[in-house]
Amino acid sequence: MKMKDLRKLTISKRLNFLLGSGCSTNAIPLMRYYQDNCENLIQANNKLEEKVKQVSEVLANEKYEEIEAQKEVNKTLKTYVYFIQKVIETLNLSNSRETPRKANIFTTNYDLFIEKAFDVLSRDYQFIINDGSRGYFDKILESSNFDQVVSYKGINDNYISELPSISLIKPHGSMNWDKDEGKERVCIRNNIVQNPLIVKPTGMESADTFSQNHFFSMLRFFTNELDKPQSILVVVGFSFQDKHIAKMVKRATANSELLIMCFCFSASDVESILTNLGFELNEQIPRNIQFIVPIHKNLSNLEKKNYNLNIIERNNLTLFNVIEFMNGVFDEKD
Repeated sequence: MKMKDLRKLTISKRLNFLLGSGCSTNAIPLMRYYQDNCENLIQANNKLEEKVKQVSEVLANEKYEEIEAQKEVNKTLKTYVYFIQKVIETLNLSNSRETPRKANIFTTNYDLFIEKAFDVLSRDYQFIINDGSRGYFDKILESSNFDQVVSYKGINDNYISELPSISLIKPHGSMNWDKDEGKERVCIRNNIVQNPLIVKPTGMESADTFSQNHFFSMLRFFTNELDKPQSILVVVGFSFQDKHIAKMVKRATANSELLIMCFCFSASDVESILTNLGFELNEQIPRNIQFIVPIHKNLSNLEKKNYNLNIIERNNLTLFNVIEFMNGVFDEKD
């Protein structure tokens, strides 16, 4: 499928994104970095959590303009801001009579980059931020809150226009999620909490997630969205090492109206992703999984295997390249 055709589908279909740790890597190193520099997995997890907490403190407590002094955090934040801005613009182009003017962002990251980007863009853009909460000072997380749309009616009640809405779903928790004492529910705070509710990359993510109802409800919402007709899932910075999410996505490929677009950091990630999803590399890969890959000297070997590749002239692919894609930078010339 041509890149131009893929891009047009993001405007006309139900839009979903799955963002992994690769999207924040300029500011927060990958887990692999900590595993290579720590004595054991527990120490690596603690170091990673400490780093995420440190970055999230900056995002939560400092003004957007003041973050410029911290180059890595600032660069990553700006990419998220441009990304969310492009999502809003794309939703404004969509026809709300055919599909809801709504996008879902699923992320396994527990940093606050997306929340900060929401806050920055809410100054100049009219859109609805849905983090699944209800309440004012004490915000309670509830997955049913994601099933909402908001419309703007004219001053004289003479028309109704659905507002762009972006739902943020964090199945691995967040640095500002806290347990409501004495009750089995989650609170979303306006600050970083001491013992945040997060699912650490211990290799036991599936067990950790399904043992807690609030995390399970986030994942159930994810599977429900992928089962809907005329849906798109754009994957970036995520290699499907989380087995529970990989199983859900593989099962969702049975939905012939779902299109999955995987932006691969490098060409070698294609076979890693397929293996993590549970596909045999010698079997026919479903046509509704499309890989967007950067140019590479060994790419010809992948092309021979019919892996539904879309090749673009970049050394590596990151969240910034998804923005380029949505801007039409990679559209083929007629």
